Amino acid sequence: MSLRSRNHLRLVGAVAIHVLTATGGVLGLFSLLSASNGQWTTSFAWLGAALIVDGVDGPLARMVDVKRVLPRFSGEELDHLVDYVTYVTVPAFMVARAEIVPEGLRLPLAAVIMLVSLYHFFESKTADGYFVGFPAIWNVVVLYCFVLGFQPAVSASIIAICAVFTVIPLYWVHPLRVKRLRLLTLAVVSAWGAAAVSAILGGFPGSPAEQVIFGLAAIYVIAIGVSARAGGDRHFDPVK
Repeated sequence: MSLRSRNHLRLVGAVAIHVLTATGGVLGLFSLLSASNGQWTTSFAWLGAALIVDGVDGPLARMVDVKRVLPRFSGEELDHLVDYVTYVTVPAFMVARAEIVPEGLRLPLAAVIMLVSLYHFFESKTADGYFVGFPAIWNVVVLYCFVLGFQPAVSASIIAICAVFTVIPLYWVHPLRVKRLRLLTLAVVSAWGAAAVSAILGGFPGSPAEQVIFGLAAIYVIAIGVSARAGGDRHFDPVK
């Protein structure tokens, strides 16, 4: 194969990966449409598909060396835009429309989610991969509210606490980037993911087994972050 042909294939591959990343926004739209009709499990299914896209596009981009092939087009910025739709905007809409929080707090809490999440979309990782401050995974928080079947006041309190923790420099584990206890973390995340899929397929609230897995996973993530923070400060890595 000639050098020109190889360069052409690399270009096509880089463009395809950017298109894959952008499909996350389309999946977010589908999720939003489902949420507008009160189809909560379907809405989370679309968000789950977007989460899969978000998990695979980064490794593929590094494999193809997208930064070098298309240096003027930032895949990271595109990823941030898509993440704000799927991790923040759609869950905020759910909070505004669903009955998981008291009616008078729905719009205020949705607005708070939109506002505080912007703070996180700047330098928010340590050099060894921890998020600093709550990492704006509102799709997960709202899913917890549905699966665990909290009373509206409890769900509202949890959302408010997470919003406050956005600006508190505690550490939150990134399951793919943090090397410490990576295998255990991946096992916990895998069990949580299986429980999430089961709950979405079975309907809300989740079964007792699904709720137990959700609870244990939350305890683990908080514990590993607290223990990492207690181990000393880390240097910030501006690359998300």
